Amino acid sequence: MKPTLHHYFIGAVLALAAGLAQAERADRDKPMNIEADAMRYDDLKQVNVFTGRVVVTKGTIVARGARVEVRKDAQGYQFGTITAAPGQLAYYRQKREAVDEYIEGEGEVIEYDGKADKVTFIRRAVMRRYVGSTMNDEVTGNVIVYNNVSEVFTVDAAKPGTPGAGGRVRAMLSPSPAASATPAPATAPAAPLKPSTRLGGEKN
Repeated sequence: MKPTLHHYFIGAVLALAAGLAQAERADRDKPMNIEADAMRYDDLKQVNVFTGRVVVTKGTIVARGARVEVRKDAQGYQFGTITAAPGQLAYYRQKREAVDEYIEGEGEVIEYDGKADKVTFIRRAVMRRYVGSTMNDEVTGNVIVYNNVSEVFTVDAAKPGTPGAGGRVRAMLSPSPAASATPAPATAPAAPLKPSTRLGGEKN
């Protein structure tokens, strides 16, 4: 994905807000379990296509969509493409490493790359970070890439004129609890005004 004038790197800000927590690294080594209404398997291309109310689980990962295509490369890495039903959004959720935090995202299409260990949300993309059950941060854009290895989010705004897009990245970032609890530094009280019995131009 080539950088453009509408390419915004929000990752550094979100990494600081999240305390540099990582997604569960062990998830990509867990088996992928899928439920669907129907499945078609192409042995030659090593591709499984699941359709109809598809639910995917892989370790702490939970994903949902109308259609899921899963393929495996020669090294055994898994790649998935989750597509939403028309007018809806596909869903993805994953726990972060060693903390009670979760990443949750939506998009018309979600791509999972098991080799690079990253997730891409495409069109009407939204990503949220939850601390426990409380939403702490949220970003929206045309394309959001969540890289588990580098701990960076990148958000790409839609180009002007794209239907249904405002052409801007939007982010809501909450302060960390420690920052919120820090009291403001005390300031010296202003000196009280003293009445004067002389006019300002009067000499001693």
